[in-house]
Amino acid sequence: MSRFWLVDPIDGTDHFIRGMPFCTAMIALIEDSAVVFSAIYDFVGDIMYRAEKGAGAFANEKPIRVNSRPLNGCRLTVDAHLDTTENVKRFLRLFKKCSIFDTGASGFAFSMVASGKLDGRLCFGGGGRDYDYAPGSLLVSEAGGIVANIGKRNYDYRDLNFIAANPRIFTSLTEGKDAIFPITE
Repeated sequence: MSRFWLVDPIDGTDHFIRGMPFCTAMIALIEDSAVVFSAIYDFVGDIMYRAEKGAGAFANEKPIRVNSRPLNGCRLTVDAHLDTTENVKRFLRLFKKCSIFDTGASGFAFSMVASGKLDGRLCFGGGGRDYDYAPGSLLVSEAGGIVANIGKRNYDYRDLNFIAANPRIFTSLTEGKDAIFPITE
């Protein structure tokens, strides 16, 4: 069995330096290539978010859930590099359907999605690392969301292109003739 921790002591370092509230500390326990435990501490708001595989998601020991809003008119946080024609097209299609809310900090964004305050988090061609996304992926999943890599039905924390959203939005983004991120595998 392979077991190790991914740690991001200050996610949103630039926010922290500037005195902005969108910063957290994050950890994720990886066992046999799967995220099995995570914690995101919003040290500004003094809220501890945590999730354990199969045991739910919590904020200061109170259960949290993703919301059930539809894609049209929702608020998504997006981490994307708009350096390819395909990424620009995807971004513009998203922009036509929803509001894009950029927190610039993964831990804060994932916490808001898992709590139902934001509707989803997408990353395609973004600039993050595995320690930026692994903790929040489990939090959203255990809060009732769907987390999967772009074009796939499953999630591998090493693949930095993913959708983490409520089931309704995930389905709208991945299925049907208007799917922006169709499942290909």
